[in-house]
Amino acid sequence: MMVGRRSLAKRLLTVDLPMALILAFALGPYVWMFVTSVTPESRLFTEGPSLLGATLENYTRLFRTVGFFKNLVDSFIIASGTVVVGLTLSVTAAYAFSRFSFPGRRLLLLQFLLINMFPIVLLILPLFILMRVVGLLDTHAGLIVANSTIAIPFSVWMMTSYMNGIPKSLDEAAMTDGCSRMGALVRVVLPLCVPGIVATGIYIFITAWNEYLYALTLGGRNVKPITVAIQTLIGEYQVQWGLLTAGGIVGALPATILFLIVQRQLVSGLTQGAVKG
Repeated sequence: MMVGRRSLAKRLLTVDLPMALILAFALGPYVWMFVTSVTPESRLFTEGPSLLGATLENYTRLFRTVGFFKNLVDSFIIASGTVVVGLTLSVTAAYAFSRFSFPGRRLLLLQFLLINMFPIVLLILPLFILMRVVGLLDTHAGLIVANSTIAIPFSVWMMTSYMNGIPKSLDEAAMTDGCSRMGALVRVVLPLCVPGIVATGIYIFITAWNEYLYALTLGGRNVKPITVAIQTLIGEYQVQWGLLTAGGIVGALPATILFLIVQRQLVSGLTQGAVKG
C-alpha cells in the first residue's frame, strides 16, 4: 500500500501537476479572451472581464456591423486554395524526390529547406511587384500563390519523408500490371499516404489561415482575411477589446474544429513520417 501511495504521489508531482500547469499557462489567454468577449462593454472598463451578465453582443456586432463573415469567407477561400495548390505540388515533387535519382537531387532538397530560413519580409517586395505586374494584387489568387511560397518547401520535406517509407516494389508491381507511372501514384501510393497528406494539408491550412504580412501587403482592400480584419479593430486612440477578443475567438474556431476532426490522422501522419524518414 505504501509503495502504491508513493508511486501515485510521485506521478501526481512529476506528471499530472506539471501538465496541469502547462495547460493552464497555454489555455489561460484563450479563457481570458472568451470571458472578455462576453463581458458587456459598459462593465468591461469598470469591473473588468467577468461571466456575470454575460452577453453575445460583441459577436452580434462583429457580424452585423463589422462584416466579419466576408472576412471569414476570404480566409477560407485563401486557405483552401493554398491547400489545393500546396498539396498538388508537394505530393508530385515528393514523389519525384522519393522515386527518382537524378543529378542535384540532394541539392534541390536542401534548397527547399533553406527557403524556410529566410524571413517572410524579404519576399514581400518582390512578390508585391510581381503581383502588380501580372494583375493579381489584392485578389484571392495572388494571396494563394504567396502563401504557397511559404507552405510548399516544408510540405515537400514532409511528404518526401513519408513516401520514402513506402516500398518502391509496390509501384513497380502496379506498372507491371499495366499502370502508368501516374496511375501507380494515384492508385497505389496516394492511398497509402493518406495520413501524411492529411498532416501536410492541415499544416498548409493553418499556415495560410494565420498568415498576416502577405494578407496585409498583397491584399487588405477587396480581399481582407480575418488576420487583417482583426487588426483594424485596434484604433489609434482606442482599442475595442470586446470586438477584438470576439474576433480572435471566431477566427481561431475553424482551425481548432478542423484539427479536432482530423486529430487521429494528423498525429498518425506526423509520427509515421518521422519514423519512416
